[in-house]
Amino acid sequence: MKIHGLDFVCLDLTHKDAEETKRHFPHIYQKCLSIGIDITKQFIPVCPSAHYMCGGIKVNKNGESSIHRLYAVGECSCTGLHGGNRLASNSLIEAAVYAQSAAEHTLNTIDNYNFNTLVPEWNDEGTLTNEEHVLITQCIREVGEIMSNYVGIVRSDLRLKRAWNRLDLLYEETEELFKRVTATKDICELRNMINVGYLITRQAIERKESRGLHFTVDYPKHAYDQR
Repeated sequence: MKIHGLDFVCLDLTHKDAEETKRHFPHIYQKCLSIGIDITKQFIPVCPSAHYMCGGIKVNKNGESSIHRLYAVGECSCTGLHGGNRLASNSLIEAAVYAQSAAEHTLNTIDNYNFNTLVPEWNDEGTLTNEEHVLITQCIREVGEIMSNYVGIVRSDLRLKRAWNRLDLLYEETEELFKRVTATKDICELRNMINVGYLITRQAIERKESRGLHFTVDYPKHAYDQR
């Protein structure tokens, strides 16, 4: 996909017995059919999910990060159960075991926390009603495409620099819009997405090695191999 600039590749099940395919993959068959694809007769377009921060947040046995009250569970967490190479399927035990540990810990400690109940209501006086929702949806789409295309599984200094520049432009545009319109869930989520993209890209730029699935074509070897 990267070499040829493709948005997806295709899986072909058309050579298999149609009834067997329906019986073996009933949910996939129905889902694809709902969007106009009969997998017994047509190819299935697929695209790999991007793993940006596998194993990036170190946690203890309760799933607690170094930031007080912030927990990290699943693929983003670094528990030591599976080493440095974090993949989708082997995080299931972490998502199940550590999710339960984190939930139990929060239930046992939440009554000891003090909460600020004097937070004033959001003052949006002087802002406009957000009638340009297309600006937000377009930016959300752009952030996803930037991260998938430039900060995905295979990285390079050139792609990361381009991602950084694009995110910087989106950040400026979004902050300008945020100051003009009434705050909504969508625009707040967009701001968070851009900030997280910034952090991931910055960390990727600073990494001068390939480790596990954090692969960069400019530093293809593990740090120990480059000594």
